[in-house]
Amino acid sequence: MERLSRSPLSANRSPLDEATMLPNLSHDEIHRYSRHLLIPEVGLEGQQKLKAASVLVVGTGGLGSPVALYLAAAGIGRIGLVDYDVVDFSNLQRQVIHGESKLGVLKVESARERMLDINPDIQVDVYNEIFTSENAMRIAEPYDLIIDGTDNFPTRYLVNDLCVLTGKPNVYGSIFRFDGQASVFYAEEGPCYRCLFPEPPPPGLVPSCAEGGVLGILPGTIGTIQATEAIKQILGIGDSLIGKLLLYNALDMSFDFVKLRVNPNCKVCSEHPEVTELIDYEEFCGMPASDHESGSAGAEWDITASDLKERLDAGDHIRLIDVREPHELAISKLDGAELIPLGQLASRMHELDSAEEIVLLCKMGSRSVRALEVLASAGFRKIKNLEGGINAWAREVDPSLPIY
Repeated sequence: MERLSRSPLSANRSPLDEATMLPNLSHDEIHRYSRHLLIPEVGLEGQQKLKAASVLVVGTGGLGSPVALYLAAAGIGRIGLVDYDVVDFSNLQRQVIHGESKLGVLKVESARERMLDINPDIQVDVYNEIFTSENAMRIAEPYDLIIDGTDNFPTRYLVNDLCVLTGKPNVYGSIFRFDGQASVFYAEEGPCYRCLFPEPPPPGLVPSCAEGGVLGILPGTIGTIQATEAIKQILGIGDSLIGKLLLYNALDMSFDFVKLRVNPNCKVCSEHPEVTELIDYEEFCGMPASDHESGSAGAEWDITASDLKERLDAGDHIRLIDVREPHELAISKLDGAELIPLGQLASRMHELDSAEEIVLLCKMGSRSVRALEVLASAGFRKIKNLEGGINAWAREVDPSLPIY
């Protein structure tokens, strides 16, 4: 099935109904948007379309920050923000909509205040909640299109299925280390996210930004591309990323494009879909809809930093295995711990003795939980996960270590 020859942009279509009454611009707005009005492809009518449009931004973190800032500055009349988190010190390296004065503040409130400072003429709705199958339809209903600024697979599949079922464009972006991706998944005109990724990766296979890191500038690049695609969709101009996946590498400063096609057997956007309503996406993906590391394997398998310190001080023989990457040892290191990176654990399992007590540790506990699962499946039973990782050790035991 081939749908790539036609897009809502090349056909000069937009999510706004043709019968929509376009709002007038005040003299101040004409002054504010004068550089837009001078562009023939935008002009007065285009700016009125932007004012009449409504966009939902799911996530106000790395990608959501530039998206929200530039949509506000461009004059999108109504912008919704969905997030459940508060501003953390580690966010400030890339989440440029927030500042130190907003530490501990709800991200949606911090973002709204900054957006209204940029442009008080817009409406900003905030939804301080996790985006789930139970609330997604309600939250998304008033918006023309959705921008996915999330960092987890359950929410990506949720956003995709929601957009297919409601006929809304899904402006997608993802980032990791130096690499970014962007596309517009719009089942009315091309493939959806499930056409490209029918199934999520196995839990733990793809590390999060909290585990693998991300260049702070990267979400600015991908986020502004997402904002650009959203504005083009609203105006009905240009050539969109529908049917194309943009691949960006900051180290090479390269942009590549992969042509995407509709999957005629797609479970959600095909003529005979299996998915006709929103499902349990955490169960589908086998992971939580959160970009936080859990840090816990459950009471049976966890040991706290304080309890581990007490046992080590008592002289108990415990083998400490650090499953982080080698370069992380330069940031913080637990004395006596042996380094076996998670990716090498299966091939180096012969170096471990199942008769020994073993405590596994990483940055915050997520990778060590996966390491514990690897060893448990191989028959190891005297194993524990350092709950909260070496960061918990820094907080509870040794404040001389940095938290990262």
